[in-house]
Amino acid sequence: MTAPDRTSDDLTPLLSAASVEVSSDGHHLPSLQESFEAGTDVTITFLPGDDYRRNVETASALRRAGYNPVPHIAAREIASREALHDFLARARGEADVTRILVIAGDVAVAKGPYRSSHDVCASGLIEANGIKSVSIAGHPEGHPFLSPTNAFKALQAWRDWGRQAGIRVEVMTQFCFESAPIVGWIDELGARGIDLPVIVGLAGPATPATLMKFALRCGIGNSIRSLRGQIGRFGRLLIDTGPDDVVAGLQSASGKTKASIAGFHLFPFGGLRKAGEWRRSCTGPAPQTVRPAQ
Repeated sequence: MTAPDRTSDDLTPLLSAASVEVSSDGHHLPSLQESFEAGTDVTITFLPGDDYRRNVETASALRRAGYNPVPHIAAREIASREALHDFLARARGEADVTRILVIAGDVAVAKGPYRSSHDVCASGLIEANGIKSVSIAGHPEGHPFLSPTNAFKALQAWRDWGRQAGIRVEVMTQFCFESAPIVGWIDELGARGIDLPVIVGLAGPATPATLMKFALRCGIGNSIRSLRGQIGRFGRLLIDTGPDDVVAGLQSASGKTKASIAGFHLFPFGGLRKAGEWRRSCTGPAPQTVRPAQ
């Protein structure tokens, strides 16, 4: 993700370039075209049981339609070194992928030699296949399996690997329902000398009930109380709520904190249309409909 030029510490231009997430099933393209303009970075999930070949097909369809596909690489889902090489080589050759998002994956037992995202990067296959940028997960409200000290040590290791491999490494955060955990976490990165660009994950508009479901599934921490407060304030569960309060809190952060924010990413829990409408409400007119290549 390349951040737009900013003449001030206003974060609004970054919202206009926010990336968005889609599933690997390929059924999202019409909704995506109605809601997000060409040139948008679109991450492609890798869920348990996905076949990486289908993910490459989805990436290719996105590239033909004018988007920048960013496949997830779920380490524990990769059966062998040969499979990882094939995945990356196909993504690079068939979909012109230059950026990937590496995660451990949602299965407890690895299907092959890769137990963690670090194992994938230690393989040497990312740089060998011409990938220029790697996004990794960040957890402002705490990593589900690592102590804060070890989580920051892991990010330091990522920083060092990126420098050594000549790969741009960015941290994409898990979504929160308050800005304070994000601000505090970014400031802690700076205090520890972890100068990695941060892409802030935002939960796109959805009903509080839907957001609560995904928050519990993803292990969101203390800021879930903010969502409970919204449910109580609205008095019912059917009113969509977006990340406006989170963005407002980030806009109020110090210039030093905001300088570390390289972009935003939308998790479209309420659907692509709602996510696109919310982004346009922040940044300007609706995009022109993108026609897929014939």
